[in-house]
Amino acid sequence: MAKDNKITFFDLTHESGCTTSPFVWATKYALKHKGFDLDVVPGGFTGILDRTGGRSERLPVICDDGEYVLDSWLIAEYLDAKYPDRPTLIGDPSVKVLTQFLETWLWKTVVGPWARCFAVQYRDRCFPHDIQYITESRLRMWGKPMEELIVGREDVFPKVLPEMELLRGILREHKWLGGETPNYADYRALAVFLWAASIADTPPMTEDDPLRDWIDRGFDLYGGLGRIPGMSPLFGLNLREGDPEPFAKGPSLVAGLVKRNTGPASTAAETAHITGKGEKAPA
Repeated sequence: MAKDNKITFFDLTHESGCTTSPFVWATKYALKHKGFDLDVVPGGFTGILDRTGGRSERLPVICDDGEYVLDSWLIAEYLDAKYPDRPTLIGDPSVKVLTQFLETWLWKTVVGPWARCFAVQYRDRCFPHDIQYITESRLRMWGKPMEELIVGREDVFPKVLPEMELLRGILREHKWLGGETPNYADYRALAVFLWAASIADTPPMTEDDPLRDWIDRGFDLYGGLGRIPGMSPLFGLNLREGDPEPFAKGPSLVAGLVKRNTGPASTAAETAHITGKGEKAPA
């Protein structure tokens, strides 16, 4: 059991001390969700094997009173199994499956494009001793030098925003992905935006993005866990003439219907539209 309610947490940070990995962010939130204090072991991308006593080359890693647990998903499952009397993270196996689906979608639509847009800052904010590793490893991952990856990024940012409409639609109807309170789905999704704020040198989202309410509330959780020094603004992107609309200005289409079916009156307008019965006859 966690001694003095404290769990050792191996952080992954930039030189500023700002956490950068989405997986590490999700684990940090999971530990606070469970009500634990963190005994933080700081560090960057290199030297992880030494910091963890030869147990892992990747983070996150936690140590709970001498018991090491690796991998963000395994950590969340461990916390639920070891401490069932504390607030649940996953709750049901189906939550894990749906959360993994959501995360996969976010990585394809948001993380992939933004990672390339912010590649130079991702490298330059690292500790000096991490820069060579980041430069070489990301060249192998992406196949291009970072300075080439960011070319034309001003055209990428506006195209990413409409792709997030499905997430906006759900969060227009629900306070959290977990319903009335956040769960691990919220933390995995929020981790994408926490990661982006750790590396963004220019805001990738507009000031009025409807996701801002959920993101701001998420960053404010647990005494402002996402408001640590080194984070950059996410909101403030100025769109240009000809850029696509960043988000739906009216109700978003969620689960097939814009409104819930409570009888013919609730679906009358939609029925008239799709059947053409509401159209005026030509004069």
